[in-house]
Amino acid sequence: MTFPSPDPQGAPPVQRQALVVRGGWDGHMPVETTELFIPFLREHGFDVRVEEGTAVYADQSVMDTIDLVVQVNTMSTIAKEEFDGLQRAVLAGTGMAGWHGGIADSYRDNADYLHMIGGQFAHHAGKHPDERVGEQSDNYIPYTVHVTDLGREHPIMQGIDDFDLVSEQYWVLSDEYDDVLATTTQEARAWDAWNRPVTSPAIWTRQWGQGRIFVSAPGHRIEIVESQPVRTIIERGLLWAAR
Repeated sequence: MTFPSPDPQGAPPVQRQALVVRGGWDGHMPVETTELFIPFLREHGFDVRVEEGTAVYADQSVMDTIDLVVQVNTMSTIAKEEFDGLQRAVLAGTGMAGWHGGIADSYRDNADYLHMIGGQFAHHAGKHPDERVGEQSDNYIPYTVHVTDLGREHPIMQGIDDFDLVSEQYWVLSDEYDDVLATTTQEARAWDAWNRPVTSPAIWTRQWGQGRIFVSAPGHRIEIVESQPVRTIIERGLLWAAR
């Protein structure tokens, strides 16, 4: 990763601007999870602005200054002028990054957003029906994240091997334009509707215009994003995506 160098005449480097946009479903802990990474961004030279909603995306005077958008905003909606402002910024070089439903299940009714991000949550397999109690934990199952050959060569995944989690395993609808750094495979169990294993992206990047996009499907709650190697992957993804 490279960062702005000091001016040879002695002037300090221009501080990069990060915009954290959070909200939506509280079950994904948008405040707690983003607060975990704000100090990291500041330590790496970013001035961080936090917004509790998407209205800022429509403010071109702000978006023109942003080098990185970190979005954690699950099962929400976005106005046309807000999405247009977000996409305009990304096309011009603003990076965008996020995790779990905060980026991959944000605006289900906006096809252009899904096209830009490159993946949409569709399902997470649950425990056996007899083991479910009506809580979030019904969807916490053990699974493996497999690093792809591309991932092993990418700076975000450098030195990271396959790893196991007990959490929501996202089934992601995606397309081949994604650069998939890691995958996960949904097994076909006796009580499932599908009859063969299905592999989905778990961590991916995407170039959109001049902007870089980073998505980590793992990241359901604070205990997942603060665990290793998920935390390191997200930290690297933030720096990689930023202009």
